[in-house]
Amino acid sequence: MTTTIFAILLLALVLDRLVGDPPWLWSRLPHPVVVFGAAITFFDRRLNRRTLGRDARRLAGIATIFVLLTASLVVGALLHALLGRLGLIGFVLEIVVTAIFLAQKSLSDHVTAVAIGLRRDGLAGGRLAVSMIVGRDPEVLDEPGVCRAAIESLAENFADGVVAPAFWYAILGLPGMLAYKMLNTADSMIGHKNETYLDFGWASARLDDLANWPAARLSSLLIAGAAYFRIGAMAARRALNLALRESGLHRSPNAGWPETAMAGALDIQLAGPRVYGGERVSEPMLNGAGRATISAADIERAVALFNSSCTALLGLTGAALAANAIL
Repeated sequence: MTTTIFAILLLALVLDRLVGDPPWLWSRLPHPVVVFGAAITFFDRRLNRRTLGRDARRLAGIATIFVLLTASLVVGALLHALLGRLGLIGFVLEIVVTAIFLAQKSLSDHVTAVAIGLRRDGLAGGRLAVSMIVGRDPEVLDEPGVCRAAIESLAENFADGVVAPAFWYAILGLPGMLAYKMLNTADSMIGHKNETYLDFGWASARLDDLANWPAARLSSLLIAGAAYFRIGAMAARRALNLALRESGLHRSPNAGWPETAMAGALDIQLAGPRVYGGERVSEPMLNGAGRATISAADIERAVALFNSSCTALLGLTGAALAANAIL
């Protein structure tokens, strides 16, 4: 069973790397994550009421994520059982389903678009492209700010868009992957620390932190490993040292690991103050001793390192497959 899981994951990583999310398909069909979002919105509109007290809203949020995760686990188990009855066709279909929940090519394409926008249309083009992938206000970003936003998004989403779903598929198969994606979608929609979601989204945010804990740390190791082969031993040491030393400076208990590893590998500054919805958020600069002036070329270097990190994940999956096959 474990050997089959690793074989499916290995082939799904290859498929996602080559094909990604084809627009012609998802313009005609709702992406599963869109379906997850609709389910989360359903509960949000009915249970997250301002008339409720804080404790009642927190309890409603706990019940919401419990129901959604349970439903995801059940659907994943039923889908896996159904595909298992279809023999080789089911095996291929599970590869396709698994690839849908990975984000290697789509993430690479979206971040590369920021570099293309900067080169083709200057700052305005970069701001427009980066607004598609980050939540901060793009109009206040200068060129280095646009580049930092793109690279930070690339690093963070390597952890929660690639490594984490792969990790939970390896641990629990389709039920684990679907439950993780539901949880991660819930965190992005209702896990905010504002008046509306501080209590209702509390459980989703805390569980998402827990679910991403192993993948965040694994992602920093993969980035450092990729940096060793792509850039050199010094870049790998910087990536590891910075992740260990400065990851805790990030407001997220997990995002700091891949972001500091990326900053160290490329020897650039990331994070620092930014503006969300007109409100300035002051955060420490990661790798403050690194290069502050970064450009579209650094985005391209980051994407190349990201692709190598995905290859490292593929190699790790292949090693796990081989070890299981031998044992």
